[in-house]
Amino acid sequence: MPPVELAEAPTGSRQFSPLIPGSGKLEDQAGGSLTEMVLLAPPGTVERRYTTALALKALAPGGRLTILAPKDRGGSRLAKELKGFGCDLSETSRRHYRICTCERPAQLTGIEEAITEGAPRYDESLGLWTQPGVFSWNRLDPGSALLEQNLPALSGKGADFGCGIGILARAILKGPGVTHLALLDIDRRATEMAARNIEDQRAEIHWTDVRSGLRLSGLDFVVMNPPFHDGGAEDQSLGQSFIRKAAEALRLGGVLWLVANRHLPYEGVLKPLFKRVTPKVEAAGYKIYEAQK
Repeated sequence: MPPVELAEAPTGSRQFSPLIPGSGKLEDQAGGSLTEMVLLAPPGTVERRYTTALALKALAPGGRLTILAPKDRGGSRLAKELKGFGCDLSETSRRHYRICTCERPAQLTGIEEAITEGAPRYDESLGLWTQPGVFSWNRLDPGSALLEQNLPALSGKGADFGCGIGILARAILKGPGVTHLALLDIDRRATEMAARNIEDQRAEIHWTDVRSGLRLSGLDFVVMNPPFHDGGAEDQSLGQSFIRKAAEALRLGGVLWLVANRHLPYEGVLKPLFKRVTPKVEAAGYKIYEAQK
């Protein structure tokens, strides 16, 4: 969310963030249908240009755009990018943010190219559908790869917490003993890509926040590579919350398979919640645990 003291959203405005479950989809908003928009710009160049282009396209000519970002996370590039789209703008700086305001010009330039560049794509090297902005969107995350290589054949019903584009879920579903797999992710784009990548009737995909959304119970297994960054800053409480939710969702005797960066102190959360916590693999800066409830 944009810091309210820097850029307050208009009263009655609609949320379009792909990271807030239940929000609208900016890609589906009719062109020229909005009069004002406030946008916290993403840090990645391709994703930022894509989102900015979608916002400008959705605004009516003369509609007002306020766009901001931390200076070191794309803010310093906002003015140049807006000018490249044909916008005349004003720019201010507050609290290490760059804040740009402009009216949507009658004639935009380069909009469709930016939208095409940031849209979903099939990545030949991954063999999967993906989209800029999704976690590890153009490479195989080494933690997930390590967990995939060391997962045993699972069975029963389970869940993939923070499923991303479906890399671990595809590996899980190779097991014939798996009867149902819930895939959960807070990023709408990730769940949309997972839906493209997984054609299996046993899979059920949910756009939700693992910490507060869908409530699961009686699971035989949970698999996860939990996040530990929020807004670019390390936040160990994210992974800790995932572990607690896994313990709530598992049946007695159910198992959690977890991969994490070596430096993250998850043992202190795991041990009170599970009767057996077993380190399985440690390699390339990552560690894998099997924990039985």
